[in-house]
Formats: sequence, structure tokens, C-alpha cells
Amino acid sequence: AGASIMSAREQQQAQPPLAAPPEAGELDAGNRYEAVVPHWFYCKVTDSRERWVPFSTQDSERLEEAHGSGRDNEDLVVPTSGGRYDVHLKKRQRVAVYWEEEVSEVRRCTWFYKGDKDNKYIPYSETFSKELEEAYMIAVTLDEWKKKLESPSREIIILHNPKLMVHYHPVATSDDWGSTPTEQGRPRTVKRGVENIAVEIPNGEPLQIDHLVFVVHGIGPACDIRFRSIVQCVNDFRNVSLSMLQAHFKKAQEQQQIGRVEFLPVNWHSSLHSTGVDVDLERITLPSINRLRHFINDTILDVFFYNSSTYCQTIVDTVASEMNRLYQLFLTRNPLFKGGVSIAGHSLGSLILFDLLTNQKAAPEEDENKEEGSRTTSSNRGIEEVREILKKLELSEYCEVFEKEKMDRQALFLCTEKNLKEMGIPLGPRMKILHYISSKEEMQVCLLHDLYSPRSHPVSANYPQLNYKPTIFFAFGSPIGMFLTVRGVKRINPNYSLPTCKGFFNIFHPFDPVAYRIEPMIVPDLEFEPMLLPHHKGRKRMHLGKGMGSPSPPAWGSCCGPQPDTDPSCLSELKEGLTRMSVDLKNNLLGSLRVAWQSFTRAPLPAVEAASTDAEAEAEASVEKQPDTKPDETPPAVKEEAPLINVGRLNGGNRIDYVLQEKPIESFNEYLFALQGHLCYWESEDTVLLVLKEIYQTQGITLDQPLPGSQ
Repeated sequence: AGASIMSAREQQQAQPPLAAPPEAGELDAGNRYEAVVPHWFYCKVTDSRERWVPFSTQDSERLEEAHGSGRDNEDLVVPTSGGRYDVHLKKRQRVAVYWEEEVSEVRRCTWFYKGDKDNKYIPYSETFSKELEEAYMIAVTLDEWKKKLESPSREIIILHNPKLMVHYHPVATSDDWGSTPTEQGRPRTVKRGVENIAVEIPNGEPLQIDHLVFVVHGIGPACDIRFRSIVQCVNDFRNVSLSMLQAHFKKAQEQQQIGRVEFLPVNWHSSLHSTGVDVDLERITLPSINRLRHFINDTILDVFFYNSSTYCQTIVDTVASEMNRLYQLFLTRNPLFKGGVSIAGHSLGSLILFDLLTNQKAAPEEDENKEEGSRTTSSNRGIEEVREILKKLELSEYCEVFEKEKMDRQALFLCTEKNLKEMGIPLGPRMKILHYISSKEEMQVCLLHDLYSPRSHPVSANYPQLNYKPTIFFAFGSPIGMFLTVRGVKRINPNYSLPTCKGFFNIFHPFDPVAYRIEPMIVPDLEFEPMLLPHHKGRKRMHLGKGMGSPSPPAWGSCCGPQPDTDPSCLSELKEGLTRMSVDLKNNLLGSLRVAWQSFTRAPLPAVEAASTDAEAEAEASVEKQPDTKPDETPPAVKEEAPLINVGRLNGGNRIDYVLQEKPIESFNEYLFALQGHLCYWESEDTVLLVLKEIYQTQGITLDQPLPGSQ
């Protein structure tokens, strides 16, 4: 490569000598050289395939500023990607801050060539890029092209003119004298400057962080149907949140009232499986259906581990200590942070968090204030309940005895025959009361702080305390209701709330086979539907044609076709899904089955991205063609207000269960989309928007415009 550059310099010396490299202003318009603008990239390795990803413009400018500071001998560290990664400038390495990840190579990029496999542009090394830039400068200055350079890997690059520069594969011609590279073979395009290559430079993130959310994964190391890690899924969730902020909190952003919400993943699976249990399982696993058995060992067994006293303790310790560690690290890196902290859990992760939260200890003064406010009313209500029970048993004459002993309903159900005898209750009434207690014991109201006694919980564990009080707990696709029922809990006391967390939202897809409701455990005598999560664009799905009020079938069930008052945009969405599938099937029947499945499982891209297919363009166009509706006009399905239902204090008196609207294509076969239903939350705009809405509501900030059907 050096020899090639020297020959170019020799040509330069044949011309009139130049005192110094020409400045852009000193050259004629035709021979003007302008220095290339560098952009910084990092190398992402997925399944042994390298992909060069650009930093955001903000991050690239910060890196370039540090690079040009003249402190090359120091190991400068530049935070990037919202502070989640540090770039060590001297080592040219990108290192994850909050989780373990392979270190990525970082490169200051100016020259690129088109790769073989996916037509993505690959940056040349920084050293060779300098040589290319120097040759380019000479060619422009002297207007002498056809420059030929040899890369470090003995590949030929020819600069024909500013618009045509090519890179040839090394095709060696062997003879007795060895081999020499030639420019034979298929040429690859060479580009100068990031602005000349087809690459999407990501938008930078607001520097201000308003709220922190820790996200805990469910069973197994993979969190979605594409077998991605919790880090990758939370990255998607965060990206969707940024687009939702731009779409629905624009006023607050323009007035600089808000920045963004940070989401950080919490990984406990690797700690559990590093205990040596995998080696023990390997010894006893049968050799048949090998892949299925290993899949079960790696995923479903996590549920059984959590019900084992030994491994349950490992899991809760890992989750709590990891969240505390992340919190302290975050505060160290963001000393000006004054926002709140919330937590979110998917699948089994939500159950782990629920158990942790129910075992947190509130500050003593909070307990006193809470008890003081409700002591009188709860005491009076309890005595009234006992009075009604005695009246039902035709034992009203003993009311004064029970009142004198300050006996409420809970105390009554703890009574033994000895206790009743000491109170002076005769044998006959004693038998009646004991029979009533035993027959009604199954239906008694369980206080959640008693759920984890040996009687009702098969596993006893010492639950660690968190270093903060979560603002809200979000559960995605959660089996909490099922686990509580299996543990023997029939009902949750309406007066119960989590000791240190005032908000609780149970969010699920209607086809999610792992999700269960919570509200019927608080209000068992009343049949009512979960709250419907509004579509992030205000649309109405086809299965909502009959409204939320009909008792049967539930509005969140499946249907076999559109109702008469279906939203036209929903039909466009259905058309889009079917178009994707039909195109895939037409191209290649066998190969397309996999692609078609991916097209179903791939959630819509964030709203800021342009539509990538004709079907998507048609869908958007049909939405535009809809007749204009007045902003204050409520869609027909929302006009009927749902009756107010008291679901207790678990979510501060607000509704707890929220159901997502399924996509039109999913309505045709709920079994086919059941697995995707359990794994859809990471890229669900509707889910993300509810999370943002509830978080910012605690700060007094609301959506630009309320969505139809939202609370």
C-alpha cells in the first residue's frame, strides 16, 4: 500500500511544487478538496456475523470531539447510547456498563466498501482510510485519477473519478514466480463519507432521565420468539418508548418538561444456572428427543426451581441484589437524577417481583399512619361482620360477648374451641360457630402479608429488601393469579396494598396462555371485563364491534370476522398481514413458511419509521382516507361509560387488569398466535404507551390528546 501511495506522490512532484496542502478556498471550483467528515461506528457480532452499526450523531460528535482533544495518550472514556455503554477511546472499545456483554470494536470511519453477503457497507480500517483519503486529496487537487491502491489484504482499489471508485477481490494468477493480485473479478463499490452510503443513523436520546424502570425476565435465557436475550428485548422496549414520547408527549418535549424513561434489564437466569445444577440435570436427562429435553431443562424448569426452597432463595437474592446494584450504579453515573423508580416483570419475572414486593417492610411511621387512618373503620366493619354471622347462625344474644372481646371477622376465623369455651360460649353455640368457620374457611379473605406462611406457601425464603420504594409495578403476561390460587389463596383483601409500592398494573394479551387476571380475586362476586388498552393510534380493532359492555362473549375474545362497525384502518391492517403472508408463500413455499411466521411475529415498527412495503403504504393511505372526525367526538364503542368498579387498594383504587387488542390477523386462529401472545410485549406500542402514561401521570404530565377508551 505504501508503494502505491509513493507513486502518487512522485506524480505530484512532477507538477509545480506546492508550499503546503491546498486549502479548500485556494482551489478552483473544479479542483476543490474538502476534508471528509468522519462518523464513528461499532462492530456488532451476531451468530459469528459482523455488522457495523453507526453511533447516533450526538455520540459520534462527542467521540470526535474527544478524539480531537489532543489527549491521545490518556484512556479517555466517553459515555454513549444514553450512558449504557462506555467507549474507551484509546483502546477503540465499546463496553456495556450495566450488564455483561462482549466488548465491541469501535472505529472512526471515513471510507467504506460494499460487502458480499448483505450489501451492507463495511468501513475500512482507520490507517488504510487515511491512505485512501490522501490519495483522493492528491487526485482531486491535481485532477489526476485512475489511482490504484493496494489494501493490507492485497485487494486492489481504483479511484476512477469522484463518483466511481471500486474495490476488486484478490484473484491471484499463479506462475513460477509466485502470485500477484490483479483487478480481475467482480468489483465492489467504494464510498467516501457516511452521507454517501445507505445507512440509518439512529436518533440520539434526550440527556435528561425522568424515571428509571428495572425489567425482570421470565423463564429461560430467551425472552421472545426470536430467541433474543433480555438485553435485546429491553432495547426494543426502550426504542419504542422514545418513538411514543415523540408521538404522544410532543408538547411536554417542546416545553422541555420531560426527557425520557430509562429501562434497564435484570438477568437472574445465568446466576441460577451457574450453581452447577445444569451438570446434575445433564446426568439424569434421557438421551432421546435431545433438543426438546434440553429446551425444557433450560426454560420450563425455572418454574420448578422457583418452587424449590434452595433455588427460590438463589433467585430472589439474585433479583434483589441485581436491582440494588444497578440502582446504586445508575445513581453514581447520574448524580443529578431526582426521578422515581418503577419495576416491570415478564411471566415468571413478575411473580418473583410480586413475592419480593409483598415482603418489603414499609417505614414504621408509614405503617402507623396507615393503621391510624383505617383502624376505626376496619374495626367497626369487622364487628358488624361478626354480628351478621351470629345473626345468620341465630346466635344474636352472644353479640355483646364478642364485642367485649373486640372480636372481628378475622379474629373469629382464628378461634379454636378452647377460645370459645374461655369466652363462656355454651357447647351448642360453640359447635355451630366452629362448623361455620370450617365450612367457610375456604372462602375467607386472605391478607396478602399472610400468604407466605408455611400453610399457604410451599416455599419459605428470606426476602431481601430493596434500596428504594418502587412507584409502580408492571406485570406483563403474568401468572401471579394462578400461583396465588395454587398456593391456596382464594381471595385478596380489598384493603391490601403492596407495602412500598402504590401502583400495580397487570397487562396481558388475550391469547397469552401464561397470563391470568388479578381483579376477580379481589371482587369474586362480580363478573366484569378487564380494561381495554387503547390502540396507540386511536384505532378500533375488529373484535370490538359490539363494545365492551356485552356480557357474553367477552369483548376481548376471538372472533371469526369483522363486525359491521369495524374501523376501516383495522381492515387495512388485516390486508397488510395477509399481503405479507401471500407474497412470502408465492416466492418460496418451504422457505417462506419460516419467513411468514416471522412476519406475523414481528411487531409493527415504531411510528416514526416510514412504511417499508406497499401493503404498509396502502394501510396508511386508507387511514388517511377515513372521514374526518371531530377531536371531541367519541367513537361509538367508547360513548357508553363503563360502570365504576371498586377493585380495592392494590392499585390505589384504580383498575389493575389491562388487556391488549389483538391484531386482525390474530383473530383467525387464537391457538396459532398463543405463543406469540406471550412474547409480544417487548415491541407493543400499546403496552409501552400505558407504561409511559402512568409514569408521567405521577409527575403531573399527560398525553397531548387522550386516546379513545383510555381511563
